[in-house]
Amino acid sequence: MKDRRRREVVSWSRFFWCTIFVVVSCVFLTGLRLSSFRLLFGDKYRPEIVPAWRPPSLAVILSDSPVNSAFSIRETVMLPDQVLIFPKYPRLGRLFTKEDFDCVYFLANASSSEPQVKQPPNHIDGDDLDDQIVRCPLNPRGLTVSLALKSDGGYIQPRPTHRWDSLVYEAIIDSDNTTIVFVKGLNLRPDKLYNASKFECVYGWDFRRPKFLIGSDVISIAQEIVRCQTPLSILSNPLKVNNSIKVSIRLKGKGTLHSVARLRLKLSSGSDPKAQKPHEMCICTMLRNQARFFKEWVMYHSKIGVQRWFIYDNNSDDDINSVIESLVGSNFNISRHVWPWVKTQEAGFAHCALRARGLCEWVGFIDVDEYFYLPTGLDLHEAIRNQSQSSNRSNVAELRVSCHSFGPSGLTHVPKQGVTVGYTCRMVIRERHKSIVKPEALNSTLMNVVHHFHLRDGFSYVDADMGVLVINHYKYQVWEVFKEKFYRRVATYVADWQNEQNVGSKDRTPGLGTRAVEPPDWPNRFCEVTDTGLKDQVLQKFMDPATNILPWQEEQGVLDRKAISRRQLKSL
Repeated sequence: MKDRRRREVVSWSRFFWCTIFVVVSCVFLTGLRLSSFRLLFGDKYRPEIVPAWRPPSLAVILSDSPVNSAFSIRETVMLPDQVLIFPKYPRLGRLFTKEDFDCVYFLANASSSEPQVKQPPNHIDGDDLDDQIVRCPLNPRGLTVSLALKSDGGYIQPRPTHRWDSLVYEAIIDSDNTTIVFVKGLNLRPDKLYNASKFECVYGWDFRRPKFLIGSDVISIAQEIVRCQTPLSILSNPLKVNNSIKVSIRLKGKGTLHSVARLRLKLSSGSDPKAQKPHEMCICTMLRNQARFFKEWVMYHSKIGVQRWFIYDNNSDDDINSVIESLVGSNFNISRHVWPWVKTQEAGFAHCALRARGLCEWVGFIDVDEYFYLPTGLDLHEAIRNQSQSSNRSNVAELRVSCHSFGPSGLTHVPKQGVTVGYTCRMVIRERHKSIVKPEALNSTLMNVVHHFHLRDGFSYVDADMGVLVINHYKYQVWEVFKEKFYRRVATYVADWQNEQNVGSKDRTPGLGTRAVEPPDWPNRFCEVTDTGLKDQVLQKFMDPATNILPWQEEQGVLDRKAISRRQLKSL
């Protein structure tokens, strides 16, 4: 026993020199790793340590459940009228529903962590563990928001949130292996290219802790879109990239923007202009609370040649998802993309153009109250070929289609047969145009002003002949529909209508001011010429001759009743 104990004893001198050896070895290996990193990636993709942005994700407290205990909040973003909470699930966890959560509100600076108020979530989007959004009512004054799990009483301690107007919110790898980043807060003027050398892209797994991040050059920057050189280390590990690496933008010398943008893989299969696309004609739109008009809009455009719809849902709460599902069940090719970001219609259209590029020959960018009308009876495919090939210009990649603005047409209630039949009186002078484009011909900056895009060199646009193709814009509908534009115009880049800014803007309704008060002559406004062209076509092509019923009328009645019920509940 004595000999055995003696063999196990290590002298102090030997321990001391072993410790020195380990420390020196660690320093040497760390330096070697950094040198190897620089040799591999060069100065362009250099690791750097940045300050922490947020504390670590907080696990649910007051909970003994092994599944729930790993649930946390990844990000929180404050919008003007609600709060977006991005949950982080354990790998083996189940997906929670709206019934599993309470939105809980805490005193912002109080020592007590007990919640003061509980409310149910407004809505939950997403059916994937990595891609869910819980929408909570806006914080009461002086309180901050978090989530509670009803099953065990556990809640997540609140923390400060990101502001919606200073945020990197989306990032994707394009087909040319560059990264396209969508960002608010740079305050760049619309329709203008900026000096890319003043900015830098930053990649990393967790910006809330000090970690090694990778910086890369900015290739172009305009409006809310930044194109970056993607680091080789990210391109070489695609399986580890999707939804795990975050991206942000650094204004050199002024710090890095907060980010909720997790890098996603390529949206389309390529941009070869000679490749045959699955669809000849597609539509991109951004909407909010247009469920009761959506079925008519889709069914009409399907009849004239649209084959695919990309729907960017800007925080709807009117059952639009169920309407889309019913149409998909009837073999309409529609995809709904959750797009919660405020005043980002230009960015959303650019994002949609990337998604459509490998799928669609032509893409139209219009709203749900806008309808392509073909006075000669051609379908959209024939009209596009007619207009793009008959021009003297070569390589036509955009048709700019003029709009006619329709008024309430003497109506005081939503027309039962739909907007295309009900509204038949419009203004004489045409409105600004909307575009149909070849998505592979867009300029790499993806700059657009909603109504048209910038094209790559070698491509051109033409103005569509109004006798062949025009848009009926049912802009000024009955007051119960139109007044909604006052309360939340968050998709558009312009000021909200209730703000006393840009009162003389052409985007506003002439003579209406900033208050949602119905003028006594509203039903008869904007009526300068009767135009029943589209109405006549719809009744001829869509109406059931046996019942005199249009296919969307039954759905319209159901949605109207739901809308009335919601208004009654809100008034209580």
